[in-house]
Amino acid sequence: MVFLLSVMLFLTIESGGFRAKLTVLAVARPDTAVALRRFATGTRRFLVVTTVFGLLTAVVDTVALVALGVPLAVLWGLLAFITNYIPYVGFVIGIVPPAVLALLEGGWPRFLLVVVVYVVVNFVLCSLVQPRYIGDAVGLSLTVVFLSLGFWAWMLGPLGAVLAVPLTLLVKAVLVDAHPSASWMSTLLGAGALLPVAVAVPDTPAALPEARGESPRSTTLEF
Repeated sequence: MVFLLSVMLFLTIESGGFRAKLTVLAVARPDTAVALRRFATGTRRFLVVTTVFGLLTAVVDTVALVALGVPLAVLWGLLAFITNYIPYVGFVIGIVPPAVLALLEGGWPRFLLVVVVYVVVNFVLCSLVQPRYIGDAVGLSLTVVFLSLGFWAWMLGPLGAVLAVPLTLLVKAVLVDAHPSASWMSTLLGAGALLPVAVAVPDTPAALPEARGESPRSTTLEF
């Protein structure tokens, strides 16, 4: 973790000259430069979407905990905001402390109420709504986001779970987007369906417009 934080610190210090490096890189490797720009844009969008939904989730959780009389409700709301940066399973980490306190303070009824509130709020916002916005914002499908969470958590531990989406975007930019021959993989990894593609099909000789005394035309088929 210290090593990764040090790398992030050095990258932050050198980020001021990154735009100039991309300008030079665009001359020699234009595809790579475009891919890295997409990575930076996708990372910013991911952070914005996650922060917005994290704030919304934290506010709702805090209000619910205050209404239920759970101690340190603001602290647990802050924990819910931080763990929201971990896709899918972050709310499981954030629910443990307030649920335990609710059990100690009010017994099983209050414990069950806290669990129900957390599950409903976090499942709707973090598991149903937020992943769709993240997928549209960063261009990754829900399945890829989930698999990347497991892979990076296995590789780097808790910090890998937090950085799962940015790291996946970086790998996709370097290995897929930077190479035109691998563009088909970008289509499979991305979110959403394929758009209709119009393909021009020439008329057969027997049905040429000139033979019927009509003006030439072309026929399109949509797939």
